[in-house]
This record gives sequence, C-alpha cells and structure tokens, in this order.
Amino acid sequence: MTGIIISDDTQQLATPTLPDFLQSDLTQCASLPSLPTVAIRVLEVAGYPDATLNDYAHAIERDPALTLRLISLANSAFYARHHTETHSCLEATSRLGLDATLAAVMSFSLWRDRQADDQIQRIWGRSIVAALAARYLAEQLCPDQSNFVFTAALLQDIGMLALMAVYPRDAQELYTTMPLSHSQISDGEHTRFGCDHPSVGGWLAARWGVPASLAQAISDSHGEISTRDGIPRFCLRLSGLIADAWLSSTPSQLLAVLIRKLEPVDIASSISLSELLNSVERQLPPLADLFDLTTPFSHDHEALVTQAQHLLFQQTLSLNARLDAQQQEIESLRQRQTELEERSRRDPLTGLANRAWLEEQLHLHFALCREEERTMSVVFIDLDHFKKLNDRFGHQTGDRVLERFGHVLGSLAREGDLAGRYGGEEFLIILPGETAKGAQRFAQRIAKRLAETPMEMIDGRELFVSVSIGIACLSDGGFSNGRELIDAADQSMYFIKRTGRGGISLYGH
Repeated sequence: MTGIIISDDTQQLATPTLPDFLQSDLTQCASLPSLPTVAIRVLEVAGYPDATLNDYAHAIERDPALTLRLISLANSAFYARHHTETHSCLEATSRLGLDATLAAVMSFSLWRDRQADDQIQRIWGRSIVAALAARYLAEQLCPDQSNFVFTAALLQDIGMLALMAVYPRDAQELYTTMPLSHSQISDGEHTRFGCDHPSVGGWLAARWGVPASLAQAISDSHGEISTRDGIPRFCLRLSGLIADAWLSSTPSQLLAVLIRKLEPVDIASSISLSELLNSVERQLPPLADLFDLTTPFSHDHEALVTQAQHLLFQQTLSLNARLDAQQQEIESLRQRQTELEERSRRDPLTGLANRAWLEEQLHLHFALCREEERTMSVVFIDLDHFKKLNDRFGHQTGDRVLERFGHVLGSLAREGDLAGRYGGEEFLIILPGETAKGAQRFAQRIAKRLAETPMEMIDGRELFVSVSIGIACLSDGGFSNGRELIDAADQSMYFIKRTGRGGISLYGH
C-alpha cells in the first residue's frame, strides 16, 4: 500500500499556469466539473500526513453509493489476484491502496451522467484504457509507483471536461472531429483557448486540492515519450498513445507508428506490447462497467500486434526502397560530378591534364616540396616542325599526331607524375621529388620512344616526330614560385630550338 508520491524528487512542482482570460472564465463557470462533498472530504484526509485507512474509510462511507462502487472495484477482475472478497469500505481501501482509492473516488464522483453523449463517453473511455495501460507499464518498469501512474492516467483528460463546460461550442467542434493524435488536439486547443487540456486539467486538479505531484503529472501527461523526465512520466505519456491506438478505427497503423517511436528508447525492449494489450483487453470490460461506460473497442491483441509489425515491415521495405533509390541517385550525381570535374581537368584531344589543372597542381606541389625540403623537376616539351606538319598534311593529321603523342607521354609517366598539354604542340610534365638528372633520364625515354614509334601513317609511310625538351629543377635555382620554374624549363627548351631541335637541355647545366 503506497501513498501518492512524486516520480522525481528533484521535479519542481507548481500549479499549472493558464492565460488570465481562461482562468477567469473557468473560475466563473457555474457548470465546471466539481467534486461532491465526500470527494472533497477524502482530499482533505489525503492532505493529513498521519491519515490512516480508517480516516479514508469513514470519509467515503458518508456516500453509500460511492462505498458500494469502491467495494465493487476492489472485487473486480482488475484486482483478481486477491482470492477473498471485500465487504467493507475499509477492506476495499486497504486492497486498492491510497492512490487507487483517490482515483476511484474522484473518477466516480466526476462521472455521474449515465446518459452522457458519445464525446464524453469517448473521453472517459480513453482515460480508463490509458489507466490500464499505464498501470501495466508501471508494474513492469517502476512497480513502487504503479498506483500513482494509474491515478494520473485516469485523470489526464479531465481538462477536456472543463473546456467543454466553459466553451461548449468550440470544444464540441474540436472534439467531435477529434483527430487520432492528441498532439493535434493540443494544437487546436492552443489556437482556440490559448493552452491545452492537460494544463487545464492540472490547474483544475490543483484547485480541487489534490496533491501537487498529481496535478503536475496531469499537466505533463501529454509530452514526448522519452525517459528524460523519469520512468513514471514515460509510462503515463505512453499510455495515452496506446489508448489513442486502441480507440482508433485503424489501430494497427497507429501501433506501427508507436513501435517506430519506441525504437530509440532503451527500456522499450523490456515491454511486451502483445502482453500489454492482452492485459487491457482482459481488465477493460469490468472497469468500464464500474464506470457505467460503453466498453471501448475490443481487439484481437495478437492479430493487432502482428498487423502492426507487418505494416512496420512494409513501411521499412518501402522506406529502404526509397532510400536505395535516393542513394543510387546521389551516387549517380556524384559520379556525374566526378566525371564533369575530370573533364574540366582534361585536354579533350590528348586525354592529358589541361593547362589550368597543370598550373594549379604545380603551385601545390611547389609549395609542398618547399615546405618538406624536397626537390622537384618540370619537363617542358615542344614538337618540332609542327606547323610545317599541319601545313603539309592538314590539321586532322596534326590532331592525330598530338593525340598519339599524348598517349605515349601518358604511358611513360609514373605514379605521382602529372603530364599535360600546356597549349598547342607544347606539353609539360611535373615530376615531384625528382632531381635534374632523373628528369633528364625521363626525357631521354621520351626521345627514345618517339624514335621507335611512328605517330602517323601517310600513304603507307611511317611519320616520326622529334621534340625539343627543356628541364628545370627546384634545386638548381632560386625559384620563388612554380611560374618561375616553368619559365626556366621553357627557356631551356628554346635553347634547343635555336640550336637545331631534337635535343634535351637542363636549366643551369
């Protein structure tokens, strides 16, 4: 047997605040849900720190009808674990515990209209489904606070009754077309009333004099389902979503959404949704009967969970298919972007790097070699007598010569080297880490390959070309940037041009 306790000792308790106009309207409303004298007396007893079960029983016995309903509740299937029947108010209070006794007294007192319309039936129907679900969850996760959670869940929607009393037309319009999600109800209430029904319910409970922890729990009952605010509030908030699914015309769909929401919650794996629904299904009819309610929808809980899991599986497949399609589209776009970037760096005729990319890479390598105190060389090449070749055989032949020379140059370049077309019939090779002598050997391999490999066949005759090559090495001069290194190699190449072509010249040697 436990008293009403707060789920988190550090939780700051405060009466929920409402807009001034709403507090005024609620205070002046003659038809606001109110408690009879016996319920007020029970609340007064609950405020005494040394109150006994006898004190509660004596307060309740002043209302014979309430006493009989409390005894019926204690003997109901909801408390079927007890094998002996209770026959007195004291025995019933002892069996139920103080939390459940308080919840029953308040709920029976508030629910007095057997001819209530369908909307009020739905509100109370949701409350008892939520209360059963909350109690099951709390017994699994925080058993010492199961009665507190049950009480808060049973009273979590009393703010709806207050809003219906104060603003009957607006509330009826909003609740008659009640959406499946209580978050949508909350949005509509904020628009119409300036706050939502959990806040109104917490304010109303505090006005009646219920313990502050219970008023706070009612006010917080519709928040995000997470464990950050404590396990009891997690159970309370989750119970409302389960009740929404239970009362929905498409319960499996809402359960599928709920299962998805629970995936990131660590303790969710310890909850058996099927067993929870079975517990609600078993205990709902007698509890609804005690409240003179039409029993909310009955479900085949196992089929319901199976359908929800199947829907979730189908949704996952559909989501994965969409993600796969999106991923393929992204990969295609990336590939296209890579191809475009590659094309922007390449000379379309020779397939080698173009001038812009060569110069960008030269500056990067130059700075890196200076920083790491390494050397580097560049090789500048010009095809000999290329203008005469074009004039004699035509530009198409000249293009084929350039293309094939580009293939030769690319085949001789090693990993880490960068060969490109600098412009017209001029080519540049960047050799990071290479000395002047090493660059000279590289140039000699080029000259040797050209002497052995014709660049074109004209009228059955092989056409060979020669090249003039200039080399500059970072270690051989006071170069301050890559541009100066290219100019030095270019000067060396022109020295060969002026002295007969078809040779190799090293800058500074």
